[in-house]
Amino acid sequence: MNYLVLLRHGQSQWNLENRFTGWVDVDITELGEKEATEAGELLKAKNLKFDYLYTSVLKRAIRTAELAAASAGYGEIPVERAQALNERHYGDLQGLNKAETAQKFGDEQVHLWRRSYDINPPNGESLKDTAARTIPYYVEKIEPLVKSGSNVWVVAHGNSLRSLVMHLDNLTREEVLELNIPTGVPLVYEFEDGKVVKKYYLK
Repeated sequence: MNYLVLLRHGQSQWNLENRFTGWVDVDITELGEKEATEAGELLKAKNLKFDYLYTSVLKRAIRTAELAAASAGYGEIPVERAQALNERHYGDLQGLNKAETAQKFGDEQVHLWRRSYDINPPNGESLKDTAARTIPYYVEKIEPLVKSGSNVWVVAHGNSLRSLVMHLDNLTREEVLELNIPTGVPLVYEFEDGKVVKKYYLK
């Protein structure tokens, strides 16, 4: 048996401020640091160790991985940072407070931008666009490692991870819209002979 673990970064400063973050490179908060450290403790308690680590190029994912790895007592893990794993790009909404944006554009429009599959915010990405870069990257870089029996850890973002879960779980575009991935909680996929046999969050 081998495993793939997905981890959404700890709470960021703009998560706290309820802003659209996207590709803006904000750091994690004190709570985010605590979430990352606790994620590492959960990985250690389960005795999960990794052959490869993949993160986005954004510091909130990188810092979460570093803190979790230190907490778990990991030594050096080969790491690749990829823009393909970045959060969904929110275009002109980046930096705006979500409540204020709803007041300006209307709740219904903001809900469409946030929770539809293929409607883009102005100059930004839809979830469909995000999946169009994350899934091919996973299939090319990560899936062969998992299928060959390696243990792989991916630390990224809510929407990039939602798109990977969509691929792994064969979710429909409607089903993925209902999916929420919590910050700082490791999601484990166990594999046998290259196929998923079990999926669970560490608690």
